[in-house]
Amino acid sequence: MSERFWTAVAEQLAELESARSADDVLRILSHDRNPYGPDRGGQASDAYFAGSGGDRTVNEALRTAGWTAVWAEAPYYYVKRAPDGSLITYIEGDIYRGDRRPKSSKDNDLMAS
Repeated sequence: MSERFWTAVAEQLAELESARSADDVLRILSHDRNPYGPDRGGQASDAYFAGSGGDRTVNEALRTAGWTAVWAEAPYYYVKRAPDGSLITYIEGDIYRGDRRPKSSKDNDLMAS
């Protein structure tokens, strides 16, 4: 990947560190801001993170912003809750608004006790 690509990814991750809502994440990682270009990657999703092969992750950036884990099957498939209570689902770089995990997994919230 080019230096320009990784610079764009680093800028997105820095912005995610202050994301307070799902709307913020969808704006920061909108298809229009995809470093590969708006027509590449995750077109069925609400947003897309192209830098998933890098050193830093969306999960880490959102944790810094105060997001909490709701559910995780793997480092590339999880649901997070924003400080405002909204949710996103991350699946291998694709970002979806809300909780998109399988119905059979919804009884296994990480935050339930």
